[in-house]
Amino acid sequence: MDGCNALDQIYMVKRINSEHKDLLHDVSFDFFGKRMATCSSDQSVKIWDVDENGEWHCTASWKTHSASVWKVTWAHPEFGQVLATCSFDRTAAIWEETVVENSSSQTERVWVHKVSLVDSRTSVKDVKFAPKHLGLQLATCSSNGIIRIYEAPDVMNLTHWSLQNQIQCKISCSCLSWNPSTHRNHLPMIAVGSDDPSSSGGGKVFIFEYNDQTRDWSKVLTIMSMTDAVSDLCFAPNLGRKHHVLAVASEDLHIFTIKPSSNETSTSSGTPPTYNQVAHFTDHCCKVVNVAWNDLGTIVISSGDDGHVYLWMANYLGIWRRVGELKKDLSPPSDMASPPVEKSDLSPLPVDGNRINFRRFTQGRAPPTERPLDPKFAGAYY
Repeated sequence: MDGCNALDQIYMVKRINSEHKDLLHDVSFDFFGKRMATCSSDQSVKIWDVDENGEWHCTASWKTHSASVWKVTWAHPEFGQVLATCSFDRTAAIWEETVVENSSSQTERVWVHKVSLVDSRTSVKDVKFAPKHLGLQLATCSSNGIIRIYEAPDVMNLTHWSLQNQIQCKISCSCLSWNPSTHRNHLPMIAVGSDDPSSSGGGKVFIFEYNDQTRDWSKVLTIMSMTDAVSDLCFAPNLGRKHHVLAVASEDLHIFTIKPSSNETSTSSGTPPTYNQVAHFTDHCCKVVNVAWNDLGTIVISSGDDGHVYLWMANYLGIWRRVGELKKDLSPPSDMASPPVEKSDLSPLPVDGNRINFRRFTQGRAPPTERPLDPKFAGAYY
């Protein structure tokens, strides 16, 4: 297979019959992208593994909660094969894959329930593991506006989790995201979104930072321009940037840059972080449901209720544009054993190592006339 065909595989959409008996709420890939977990209102979680031919197979399925399961997430593989789930039944649960010996004296892998976190009095809307450099920590947010931070004191014994912090947001919470930055001067940070339908009051996105001196989390920023209900948000991986980038899914797609406080070791004595909206897109023409980043933090992917998945990228001037689109196939599959494969409408470009499968210009607009290109910008998207 040549390089061009190999890269074309990135933009192939493969339909998988999840076999869930109710609405599918969340899909989560592991660190390597070789395993996938799905959760549903049928109260179950399914684990999928990909084979050498790129086909996904369900390898485990079990009931996890007594109500709809909203979110499922993987821990870093450094801590083993560990999952966390949260549910409308007001609990979050920890699951670990272990090897056991069956009645035939053969070994098999099973998912074992380690512990249920039952502190919440309302529906737990989101659950996320902290970046690995912060240890095995877990954050949850509930519909009554309480964020809880848990930590496993012994990573070899996941039956014991201690509640480290409890943060009152005073407004219904719908989603959260840890800042993955590993810069030694960047304090641990969490962004929280609210789905409160009321339009009164302030913004719907809050930024919290951890203070080593007080050993507590404090709210350092409210993004006042976000007044619509927030469905999802996600920090971009920080590879050398001095600022943070946050994508927010709401009625539209918003991208913000967050400049850390001037005193990088303590926000109590320095100026608080500041934010700037660098992009606002209405291309979905409906509610944006999910956002995610690539590993480099250069491309943000959004999905909406319109069934479309869009890819967004900033050029060397920091101007964000839509660079790709994947459209949902509404036709029923003729054979689920051999699901149809559809490609995006991205026009492939010659292999130059930089701009494979990206449109250079907006669809429907004639390209500008040829002009000399400064060699130092030869590898840049513009």
